Amino acid sequence: MLVAHREGELFRRASEGPDLVPLAPVNEIDLATAWKLSKIIRQWKPAVVHAHDPHAVSMASLALSFGAPTPRPVTIASRRVDFHLQSHAFSQWKYRQMDAFIAASNAIKGILVQDGIPAERIHVVHDGIDVDKIAHRPAIDLHAEYYLPHGVPVIVNVGALVGHKGQRYLVDAMPLVLQEVHDAHLIIFGEGDLRVALEKQIKHLNLGKRVLLPGFREDVLSLMKTADLFVMSSVTEGLGSAVLDAMAMGHAIVGTRAGGIPEAVVPNETGLLVDPADAKALAAAIVKLLKDADLRKRFGAAGRKRVADHFDVDHLVEGTLEVYRRVAQPPIRSTD
Repeated sequence: MLVAHREGELFRRASEGPDLVPLAPVNEIDLATAWKLSKIIRQWKPAVVHAHDPHAVSMASLALSFGAPTPRPVTIASRRVDFHLQSHAFSQWKYRQMDAFIAASNAIKGILVQDGIPAERIHVVHDGIDVDKIAHRPAIDLHAEYYLPHGVPVIVNVGALVGHKGQRYLVDAMPLVLQEVHDAHLIIFGEGDLRVALEKQIKHLNLGKRVLLPGFREDVLSLMKTADLFVMSSVTEGLGSAVLDAMAMGHAIVGTRAGGIPEAVVPNETGLLVDPADAKALAAAIVKLLKDADLRKRFGAAGRKRVADHFDVDHLVEGTLEVYRRVAQPPIRSTD
């Protein structure tokens, strides 16, 4: 059964049916919604209740506190960000109700351990992407879409315009990049609270014609395909699904050593990694790859293979099912 917000993207994409239920908590401690979820759990008697975000953890914890079926379902919380758990009392309580955690990277597991979650309750299942779907997705020419001169190198970054994504360091790197690669352009796809600050920074550095902020694009994967280089400038990052997308497209990567990024990008094999919040190092890595098409091609081919071998959606699904089988009581049998 899937319980999701009626106005959310997940609900929109899911198939309708009796096992799709709309539920929308108005805040983290919405007792009325938690009571509705409690009734659903008691009716369906699931072996596993899997909460995929902090609000879902709240609702699951509260719902089961109102009463649970026998046997009581195992509760699992997914964690895909490398932020520390909130320290207030309710947050600490709700996460103590979880029997197990699925972390999207070893870096996230480390943070959960720092926050007091026993290591044996944390299972690492790397995020996965549909490699075949990306391979067959039609490409959109960035040059034509944004009226860029034919053939100029285009760097792409994808992420919410928020502090931990580190785009300000990427913008700071661009004047240094342009000293070496005079016709380079940077496109940052995403929307967020730092748009105005980034626009002011771009204007201050006279980069208005070289750095574009087109906002959020639903077709960003098609646009990414025609980039020359993908850069992930994050200061903190759970794993970085955009990095996986770019690698699946055969792009070389410049990334930071933040969070789980080094678990995806192998230095000097699929890309280059630099320290977070270091504009000079970002610029040097970008210049190195923009000037060496053969190296970009080699990194890109290795990256495509790495994603297919380790980060395909099938690995994500099977890894999640294996956690279910391991923690459920009685164990869930494999259907293979």
